Amino acid sequence: MRRRRSVHNGLDAWPGYVDALSTLLMVIIFVLLVFVLAQAFLSVALNGRQHVLDRLQHEMAQLTELLSLERGKTHDLGLSIATLTAQRNQTEAARQQLAAQAQALNAEVAKETGVIAAQKASQDKLSADAQAQVNQLNQQLVELEKQLAAITQALDISQKDVKDRDAKLADLGNKLNLALADKVEELKRYRSEFFERLSKVLANRPGIAVVGDRFVFQSEVLFPPGSADLSKPGADQMKALAQTLKGIAGEIPGDVPWVLRVDGHADRQPVNAQHFATNWELSSARAITVVKLLMEQGVDPRHLAATAFSQYQPLDDASTPDAYARNRRIELRLTDR
Repeated sequence: MRRRRSVHNGLDAWPGYVDALSTLLMVIIFVLLVFVLAQAFLSVALNGRQHVLDRLQHEMAQLTELLSLERGKTHDLGLSIATLTAQRNQTEAARQQLAAQAQALNAEVAKETGVIAAQKASQDKLSADAQAQVNQLNQQLVELEKQLAAITQALDISQKDVKDRDAKLADLGNKLNLALADKVEELKRYRSEFFERLSKVLANRPGIAVVGDRFVFQSEVLFPPGSADLSKPGADQMKALAQTLKGIAGEIPGDVPWVLRVDGHADRQPVNAQHFATNWELSSARAITVVKLLMEQGVDPRHLAATAFSQYQPLDDASTPDAYARNRRIELRLTDR
């Protein structure tokens, strides 16, 4: 009797175990379903982003092609202006020559007219031969008047051609000015991009400030006191700057006349005469040192300029150590040639 009761209790426990397994299986199937759905949604999102990226690349290619066309148009306009200028000079020379011929003919006509008038006064006394000469002179006068009329007409046509070419030159000049304005706007766009990228590179670094469109490096950050040799931290900062500049330079078209100006400034305190005679030598030596390092890092020297201002462009006119420290600086500015 006890054995039968024990067997009956075991059979009652079995269905509960089967339900637990079924529930676990359903949970696993649900998790797999959620994973498959997530994969599907992720694939759809990635495909959408890829389409957007392809569209942006296509638009970039179109913009590049338009920029190339504008460069070709600017070059053609320059050639047209040179050709029309040469033609205008030739026309002006021809006009002056025609004017000189007209004056000579007028003088000759006046002379012949005087001769004819004198001959007409004594026409009754002239012989048959003299009368024939008078008739011949009258005929010559008519021919001269015809030539004068033809020269005057040619001169009027030349003056009209000159006016038409002047108008064309003015129109081409306006187009050239518009093209130059586009180049200036293009340089402004790259200057803004340079400013933004360099601001990110130099963000939150001590001794570096932004003043207007310039990046100001305090000299103590780059150079030891009274020296024009870069310190290791200063050289590292300039190398990072060179990499950023090379990245931007690769994106600026070759016909945009840009240059990175490196300005050296000093305070008005006397310098150590053993190394530098005046603050002019110190500020220029520091600017040249920065330019040389940028060149060593691969920046094109045609887009670099080193300038010196000595102590004559101070940021602070006070006579305090803090003011002197502010005035000892290196400034970087992206500008045009």
